[in-house]
Parts: sequence; C-alpha cells; structure tokens
Amino acid sequence: MFYHDKQLQYTVRVDTPSPVFAKMLQQAIGGVEGEIRVCLQYLFQSFGARGPAKYRDMLMETGTEEIGHIQMLATAVAMNLEGSPAYLQEEMAKADPLLAATLGGMEPRQFLSAGMSALAADANGVPFNGSHVYASGNLAADMYSNVAAEATGRVLACRLFDMTDDPGMKDMLRFLITRDTMHQQQWLAVIEELGGHPGSLPIPNTFDQAQEVEGLSYTFLSTGVAGVEAPTGRWTSGPSLDGRGEFTTMVNRPLGQEPVLAPPIPSGYAELQQMTDEGATR
Repeated sequence: MFYHDKQLQYTVRVDTPSPVFAKMLQQAIGGVEGEIRVCLQYLFQSFGARGPAKYRDMLMETGTEEIGHIQMLATAVAMNLEGSPAYLQEEMAKADPLLAATLGGMEPRQFLSAGMSALAADANGVPFNGSHVYASGNLAADMYSNVAAEATGRVLACRLFDMTDDPGMKDMLRFLITRDTMHQQQWLAVIEELGGHPGSLPIPNTFDQAQEVEGLSYTFLSTGVAGVEAPTGRWTSGPSLDGRGEFTTMVNRPLGQEPVLAPPIPSGYAELQQMTDEGATR
C-alpha cells in the first residue's frame, strides 16, 4: 500500500522557463540513468525480496522516495513548458503546434502527446524500457547494480546542474545530487554488512567453486595481438579480492573444438546445396 502527500519532497521552482531544458530533464525521468529506472528497480527488488525483512523494507522505502523524485522532475518539466517565453506561446497559438514546438527547442511529444507535460521517456523521446530494471533476487548482485545506477544518475544530475543558470533548477538538482550521494552509500553499506568484498564475492557465493574450470577463476585473459603487452594492474597479480586465489595473466587461446553443425532440417527450407552431410557447417 502506498500513501501520498500533496506537497513535493523538495521545492521545485523555475525562475526562467526553458523548453530546451525541459527536454533535457526528460533524461533524468525516463532515461537509462533516470528516476523511473531506479524507482522500479528498488521496488521490484523489494517485491521479490527473500531473507531478512529489513532489506525488503529498506528497498521499499527508497523506491517510494524515488516516486517523489519523478514527481519533482515531472513538475519541473511542466513548469519549464507552461511558462515558456511569450513569443513561443504566440507562435503556438497562430501556427502549427509541431512547428512551434520545434522552433522553441522542446520535445514535440511534450505538447502533442502530453499537453505541455512530462513524458515517461528520455531526452530523445524514446519511451522508458523496463529491461533497464535489474532485480535478480540475489541481494549482493542487486546492491552492486544499485550502486552503478545511482552513480550514473548522479553523473547525469551533475551535468544537468552545469547546463542551467536557473537558480530554482540548480536548487532542485542540488537536492537530487545530495540524495544520490546517500543512496550510493546506502547500497555500499549493505554490501559491507554482507561481508564486503571477501564475504559477498564471487556472486553468488552459494555456488561450489570446486565446479569451476580449474586455473581460470582468477586469470586475466589477454586477447591482444602477438607482440602487444597485456595491460597490468591490480587484476593481474596479487591475491584475489575474495582471498580465495591469486591473480595471474595468460594469453588467451582456444580451449574448445571447431564447431560442426548438422545439415539443415527440411522444414527449414534452406538451399538444396546445403542439404547434405558434406555441406555440414565447419
């Protein structure tokens, strides 16, 4: 069950409306780095959470907070559009709305589909895609996904912050950046509570590593051409992060066979020349 408040989580104020910035804000709503993504990600992780209830409840709380962030950004988009400069409003009144919207620099569908409001889409007008939502049922895997989501979201918010001179928009983005800082720390704190790198790696840590291919679990495979030195770093020498092995480097080489496939099945209607054993793919 969800509840709502009539007031926004934080003040949204637009001093100088900008249809162009309204279009840019769409990325923070429906882009791959946006608030719809993290909102649904945290909620679906919560819906399917198994184990200690505190993790389910924490995810639900944060996913619900993100609904408020979507509301803030959608309000900011609408305010940037409805208060657009007088010349744009005049153009839209006497000319073709699509042409006027294009001339004003706004996303045409913000007018055509949403009546001067926000869309569940990115800055290019591409609708949000639920395939960006990661909820694996593995708590550690989901936390790492959440850290990455908050990191890219914070990068986006920082870029938007630099793109506007509007004091109200800067203030709103300052708040969103602040919450991204907390959420990054929050997910990393869960990982630490799970045992940190030694305790949570490899993910899942419930698989018997004795079943892995011997000698390759901690080996960096270099696929560079002959004579090109492989890149070196923390991942090529020293103890592995989970403490279960030593990092090494090896030039990648084929370990399998050349693939040989059977002839096509008749109902697949390949060419006659393919329908022989001699024509088996090699």
